[in-house]
Amino acid sequence: MQKSELEKMKYFVVRERAVPDVLLKVVEAKKLLDSGKAATVQEAADRTGISRSSYYKYKDDIFPFHEETRGKTINFIIQMDDAPGLLSSVLQTVARFHGNILTIHQSIPINGVATLTLSVEILPGEGNAEAMVETIEQKEGIHYLQILGRE
Repeated sequence: MQKSELEKMKYFVVRERAVPDVLLKVVEAKKLLDSGKAATVQEAADRTGISRSSYYKYKDDIFPFHEETRGKTINFIIQMDDAPGLLSSVLQTVARFHGNILTIHQSIPINGVATLTLSVEILPGEGNAEAMVETIEQKEGIHYLQILGRE
């Protein structure tokens, strides 16, 4: 593959607040079409306030994180307080969202903060990676969570 073809294949995980409004509206239009609440692309575009050309330009390039991670492996790193029960709570959250832990590594805590690296398989049709990550991020004692990649 040439470099320009490889560049087109790169993926990025960004928070919703960093995504331009037009792309979020494309996702919304796709949901309207998938759910049957809009019968045509024109109707979905009109209801979301975008043009048909914007829909077609971006429809294959934007999708909610959880839709593309089902049946996939997510690797992420967490920095968290070294507090009794916090690791257990994180692991219970993974289980609650139907994630299967493939690997886990926790460093020795330094200054009361431990670094945890997880590889989690999201089970097809069952798991919700987006909700899992958000729930973990919101736990008291979690300082940082970064998704390293997907397979």
